[in-house]
Amino acid sequence: MAGLKDLVVFKSLRVASLKVEPTRVSAVYQVQKLDGSLSENVMMYSYTDVIFDKNDSSDINMASLMVAQVAMNYGLFCQEMIFEGLFDDVDKKLIVAMTENTCREIYVNKFLSPNEFLTGPFQNMQPEKRTKYTAAQIKFVDPTGGTMQIIRKASNPNPNQYAILSSGGKDSLLSYGLLNEIGVAHPVFVNESGRHWYTAYNAFHHFEQIEKRTTKVWCNSDRIFNWMVKHMPFIRENFQQIRADIYPIRLWTVAVFLFGVLPVARRRNLKHVIIGNEYDTTLQMQHEGITHYAALYDQSKFFDNAFTRYYHRKGWNMMQFSLLRSLSELLILKILVKRYPDLQRFQVSCHAAHKEGDRMVPCGNCEKCRRIIGMLKVLGADPKNCGYTEDQVRRGLLSLETKKVKQIGSDAQHLYYLLRALELISDLPAVRKMAKPHPEILHLRFDHERSRVEDLPMDIRRPLFDILVQYATGIVQRRDRKWETITLEKLQMESVPYFLKTKHE
Repeated sequence: MAGLKDLVVFKSLRVASLKVEPTRVSAVYQVQKLDGSLSENVMMYSYTDVIFDKNDSSDINMASLMVAQVAMNYGLFCQEMIFEGLFDDVDKKLIVAMTENTCREIYVNKFLSPNEFLTGPFQNMQPEKRTKYTAAQIKFVDPTGGTMQIIRKASNPNPNQYAILSSGGKDSLLSYGLLNEIGVAHPVFVNESGRHWYTAYNAFHHFEQIEKRTTKVWCNSDRIFNWMVKHMPFIRENFQQIRADIYPIRLWTVAVFLFGVLPVARRRNLKHVIIGNEYDTTLQMQHEGITHYAALYDQSKFFDNAFTRYYHRKGWNMMQFSLLRSLSELLILKILVKRYPDLQRFQVSCHAAHKEGDRMVPCGNCEKCRRIIGMLKVLGADPKNCGYTEDQVRRGLLSLETKKVKQIGSDAQHLYYLLRALELISDLPAVRKMAKPHPEILHLRFDHERSRVEDLPMDIRRPLFDILVQYATGIVQRRDRKWETITLEKLQMESVPYFLKTKHE
C-alpha cells in the first residue's frame, strides 16, 4: 500500500529564468525526476496595458511572486523546490506557510478522499499524521546575487476603489453590481488557458462594453498544471478524458488568479481586492486527527484575512475580502436575479460550457447546472435568461430527484424543501428524506467562524447591508449552536473594529 514517501517522485522543481517585460512576466519551470531526467515549460502572465518596469525592484518582486504560485501545489512531491527571484522575508514566510497548508490539503482531500484520477495503489492510502507535510526543502535564490534590494514605496491606495477577481459566476457578477452602486469597481478577468475561460466569456464581452475599467489578464497556468500531472505516476494516463467536478491534484488555484489581479490593483492604486465567496466556503474540519479546510482554503475567510495581513506586512496597505460571506448561494442568486437581472443573463455556472453562435451556453448536465436550475426555479426566475433550454430545465429538475448537489447540508435540504413545496420535483421517498426547512438560508447569517462583521472594513458595512437586507428574510447570528434573530443595529456595525485591529487576529 502506498504511503506519503511514495508521493515524492521529483528530485527538484525549479522556478527560474524570470523575465519581466512591460506587459508580460514569465519564468521557466524545470522538473527533474528521481532518475535524473529533465523537463521544462514556461509559465507566463500577459496584460493588455503596460504594468511592469523591468528596472523597478518592486515590480521584479511582484513578478517573482506571480510565477511562484503554481509551484506551491507540489511540496508533497519534490525533494526540493527552488524559487529564483527577488523575495523579502515576508514573501518567503508566506510561500513556506501556504505551501505547507496546501500539502496538507492535497494529502487529505486528494489522497485520503475519493479521487477517480488516482491509480490503484494510491486510492486507499492510510492516514499518516505528521507535524509537517511538505516533503520538499524550499530554497530561495536571488539571481542578482544581492545587488538589487526591494525598495518599498509609500502606499496610500484609494479607499473607494475595488478590484474584483471577475468571472461569469453569480458571485463575481453580484459583487460587481453591488460595488457599482457603493464604490468604484474595476473588473479584472483572468483568462486561464483552456476551457475555463468559457465561463467568463459572456460576462467579459459585456463588461468591455459597459465598464471602461474592465481589463483582462491572460495566463497559461492550466497548461502548467496539466504538464505537471503528466509527470506524476500516481495519476491515470487518461486523466484528460475523465469528466469530474474536481482537479486531479491542484488546490492552490485562487492565488494563481489573485496574483494576476494584484499588479493591476497596485498600478491603479486600488485599496480593496474582492473575491466573491459565500457563507459555505469557510470550513475547518478534521480527518483522522488531521486538520484541513475541505479543499476550500483559498475560498475561505481565513485565506482573505491571511492575505490582508500579508499586504500590510508588505506595506501595500490593501484589504482583501468578500462582500458575500453572510449570504447563502441561494440568497446570492436571489439578489442577482431581483436587483441585477441585466447582469444575471451573462451568468455561466457550468463545468462544461460550450459556444453556440457568439455566446457561451451551459451544458445543462453537470452538477452545477442542475443546482443552478433548481435554485432559479424556486426563486421564480427563468433559467432561459442565462442560456438554459426548456429541455435542459426539464432534465435538470428530473436529475435533482436522484442526484445530490454540492452544498452544505442545511443549504441543500432547504433547496429540496422549496423544490418539493413548489411541486417542481416528484415527491419521492428520497426527496422527502432530503427536504427539510432551514429558514436561516435566506437570512443574512453571522457567526464567529464563517461570517463576521469585523472581516469587512467599517466604511463599507452600512451601504452594503442596507442593500442586502432588502432581499433577505431577516438577520440571524449563531449563538450556543442556535440561530438568533437580530437587527442591523445589534450587529454593532459602527463599533466593532476591523479584524486587523482586534487582539485575536
